[in-house]
Amino acid sequence: MDLSSAECEDFFRNTAVPEHFAETSSDISQFVTKHNEVGRKIVLVTSGGTTVPLESRTVRYIDNFSVGTRGSVSAEEFLKRGYAVIFLHRLRSLEPFSRHLGNVIDMFTITPDGQVSVKSEYTCVVASCVTQYESVKKNGTLLRVTFTSVHEYLHLLRVCSQCLQVMGSKVMLYLAAAVSDFHIPASQMPEHKIQSSDGDLTLTLQLVPKMLKPLVKNWLPQAFIVSFKLETDSHLLIEKSRKALLAYKHQLVVANLLDKRKTEVVLVTMTTEQPIVLLPDEQAAGKEIEEKIVCELTKYHSEFCENSV
Repeated sequence: MDLSSAECEDFFRNTAVPEHFAETSSDISQFVTKHNEVGRKIVLVTSGGTTVPLESRTVRYIDNFSVGTRGSVSAEEFLKRGYAVIFLHRLRSLEPFSRHLGNVIDMFTITPDGQVSVKSEYTCVVASCVTQYESVKKNGTLLRVTFTSVHEYLHLLRVCSQCLQVMGSKVMLYLAAAVSDFHIPASQMPEHKIQSSDGDLTLTLQLVPKMLKPLVKNWLPQAFIVSFKLETDSHLLIEKSRKALLAYKHQLVVANLLDKRKTEVVLVTMTTEQPIVLLPDEQAAGKEIEEKIVCELTKYHSEFCENSV
């Protein structure tokens, strides 16, 4: 076992599994079995940001700004293209279909006879969401799995990967979650709420072990794996994406700059760079760049599956 794998195993031994872990693992296994039996491809979409708890009985935590837009939009697009989707997302972050509804209470009114009715200006969006969701629900092609902390996320990522091994090349991982780089090990966390009366607070955070290497090498060696690279310096973007591909041996990086992430990305492989741009007229029409990203990724995945036979 190499050093990175040993660090990962040590991480899992020393962090508690999420609540209802056995039940969740069973749900994932059954979902994978069902869709594998009918030959349907599955994508694991990770979405939203992870927290870093500061106490065992968590009151305070470190968070990030991700609300899960990219993951939730992409999950919808994969569903439209016939994939079954395991949506591993931050609790109370954006979700497929319901993300369109905003502040739901504003969409309803009470009619003179006391009935609840959707306001006319929201009828089309509600009807569209419900229609799409009912189709997905009927086919059982969406499984939601939630996390809050980075510890929960990584335990769930591993069990999802273990369940998906049986799929071989028919599985794609779309790792859009914003995963914390640092954490406080459980053994170093205070049990109770940190008291402000104790004065200034100094924190020492440790690096979270990089899970992408064991994921690619051991957990899902036959899968098509897509990671994301977010930078603020355009000069570093492609270089760092290629370094990630070299280090972890996965298939593709979606590279994007912070201030342009909603309108421009680059799909980076070891040999190609494919820019994807959302044009102004497309933006005005309400189109989202994830539609273009997912459209291209499904082509890459199909070719990957054909070459894996």
